[in-house]
Amino acid sequence: MKQQEYITAAFPGKYIQGENAFQELPKLIRLFGQKAMIIASPSVINRVLPRYSFPEKEIEIVVEKFVGECCESELARLSSVIAATHPDVIVGMGGGKTIDSAKIVADRARIPVIVAPTIASTDAPCSGVAIIYSEDGVFDSVYYTRLNPPVVLVDTSVIANAPARFLVAGMGDAMATWFEARSCYQSHSLNVCGGYSTLTGLNLAKLCFDTLLQYGPAAKLHCEQNRVTPELSHIVEANTLLSGIGFESSGLAAAHAIHNGLSALTETHSFYHGEKVAFGVVTGLHLTGASPEEMETVYSFFEKVGLPTCFSDIGIIDITHDKLQKVAAKACVPEETIHHEVKKVTPEKVLKAMVDADTLGIKRKKT
Repeated sequence: MKQQEYITAAFPGKYIQGENAFQELPKLIRLFGQKAMIIASPSVINRVLPRYSFPEKEIEIVVEKFVGECCESELARLSSVIAATHPDVIVGMGGGKTIDSAKIVADRARIPVIVAPTIASTDAPCSGVAIIYSEDGVFDSVYYTRLNPPVVLVDTSVIANAPARFLVAGMGDAMATWFEARSCYQSHSLNVCGGYSTLTGLNLAKLCFDTLLQYGPAAKLHCEQNRVTPELSHIVEANTLLSGIGFESSGLAAAHAIHNGLSALTETHSFYHGEKVAFGVVTGLHLTGASPEEMETVYSFFEKVGLPTCFSDIGIIDITHDKLQKVAAKACVPEETIHHEVKKVTPEKVLKAMVDADTLGIKRKKT
């Protein structure tokens, strides 16, 4: 009997975005109980939380510092803290790895999670997907939570005061959304939800792409000026909500697989997820035979906002065949999403595409 095919999509329960939105946190915590554990990065503890006062009589908040890597040892430590303190809800406050850790430990403890990103550097906040790394920062595995976060709370005043590099990295991650969604739709590949793309997911992925092109350069400038503007708000929404729904409900393909391959090289570890995904995007264009017009659009946008287009932009200076082969082989392991591309992909093709992407990136910088 033929297995039934379904189209599927996933969404956060509630998405709230605006200036000083974190002041809504006590009200949201009370939706789930009286006690919350905030898992926060050190910079959030030092710079963000002191800006907000939460009434102690109404709710109890415990703050736990995230040590910096979403790996099994840190997840085990956080889980033990949860077991000892018995919170009603977890609040993940910080960047992508802090958020992913909060989603995973909340899922394992079977309690709800409120995601409160303080940078717009990835599309992690809205999704039910989290990435686990080794203690050394090498991609290890993908974790799928049972449900998407019931609440995502985005404070644009906090994001506007973070370094603009984070926002730009988020644009790199978001730029992959449309190209990977399109590939999955064309190849009839499963999305992250375990079904096939909805028109909703596909069209939100395209809207994400269009929003980046229209507002990205201005949003970067306004973030550098620490200003909350309509352009910045549109890009925060694109990086977080549109990309989050778009990738999860349509699927991943070459760009994120190449990111995972690049994580095998130590010299790339100081670069952000979205920066490595961006190089995966330009590599994917060469891999799939994109048109000259599409190449021009993406390369030009990356150059305007400052995203990587060649190896040196992601720290790979000493380029050797063995290094590139290592990246290509990791990107092409059988379970990787690169096999969602329409044409058959091999490590040899990926290696060539990376070299082609680098060559064009360098050539354009010189002209």
